[in-house]
Amino acid sequence: MIFIIYLIAFLAAVAVLFYLLGYAYIFNGISKTYLRGKTSANIDDGKLFTSNIIHTTKPVLWNEHSDYNKKDLPNNIVDDLIHSNTASFLVIKDGKLLHEQYWNGYNELSKTNSFSMAKAVTVMLFGKALEEGKIKNIDAPFSEFYDEFKNKPFGKDVTLKHLAQMESGLNWDENYKNPFLPNARAYYGTSLMKATFSRTFKEKPGERFEYQSGSTQLLGFAVKKAVNQSLSSYLSEKFWIPLGMEQNASWSVDESGMEKTYCCIHSNSRDFAKLGQLFLDDGKVGDEQILNLNFIEKMRTPTEKSDEIYGMGLWINNDNPIKHYYFLGLQGQYIIIIPEHKMVIVRTGSYNNLPKTDRGRPDQVKFSVNETVKLFA
Repeated sequence: MIFIIYLIAFLAAVAVLFYLLGYAYIFNGISKTYLRGKTSANIDDGKLFTSNIIHTTKPVLWNEHSDYNKKDLPNNIVDDLIHSNTASFLVIKDGKLLHEQYWNGYNELSKTNSFSMAKAVTVMLFGKALEEGKIKNIDAPFSEFYDEFKNKPFGKDVTLKHLAQMESGLNWDENYKNPFLPNARAYYGTSLMKATFSRTFKEKPGERFEYQSGSTQLLGFAVKKAVNQSLSSYLSEKFWIPLGMEQNASWSVDESGMEKTYCCIHSNSRDFAKLGQLFLDDGKVGDEQILNLNFIEKMRTPTEKSDEIYGMGLWINNDNPIKHYYFLGLQGQYIIIIPEHKMVIVRTGSYNNLPKTDRGRPDQVKFSVNETVKLFA
């Protein structure tokens, strides 16, 4: 009995200490992971967070290819997908659904977490705001939107383009496993502004590429201020509805209603594929140009500072014999665009230890491209 009393007192003291040090969000993280049998964020955790709805109004179903699901995936692809705990694997060819397969109880209606694929979506919203004149210049300083950054060392030099290209110089450790680092604070905390605006800059912007969730979250703050509405509603109006998405999606938010713009759009794989098809069609849906082609080219053009592997929100592999670029999310969420073969591949799942040995890019992407093209091209 005495032991239990001491244990409760100890835990209470720890809780108070964590609260005073600004780590109270860790308890929220524990309740959403370990107490639910998980070891980290997962593709099904959307229902555990407050979210804004991304509405669609006129769903358009994919046209099925004449060879829809007529070919079985070969053993090497299936083994790789099963080994990596895949939820869905879709192939779009010539604008039509060619192959669709699900595992582990998921189906065409299942909504899963985009994780960092949302970074590319945030950059798309940035591009739309530029196109509409709500943001005047791609090189607009972030401090034009938030004056307090004028007083931060290097803060006044950060532009929106720096944020989109991951060249901001932000002091942010992109570590998903350490609960005391900023990613966990942003994901499980209650204030995205506190999580990001409290960070300093460690170097001059534009000098070095460093992939950071915090940079995209700052970009999201600027875009939201520029468009003067929730980013979920802006995404709905400018992309979800024009693309004829099959389902409403959701976007996780903090207690102020600010979207987690570095992650956390919860949607189904068929609708994720429509985002890829938009890029394959150079920003057009039918005869309507819904995203400026010049901006799309900026997104999919690799930067020198990234050593030619990243553009703005998109990862790029032009050194593979079959060139491709893609949206990339934690645990192996991919929307892969293969222009040469008019193909889009979507893969979702829970690949917790996703190998990234190809200059920071997942090996699985290149494998999926090469083997899928071999099968379906």
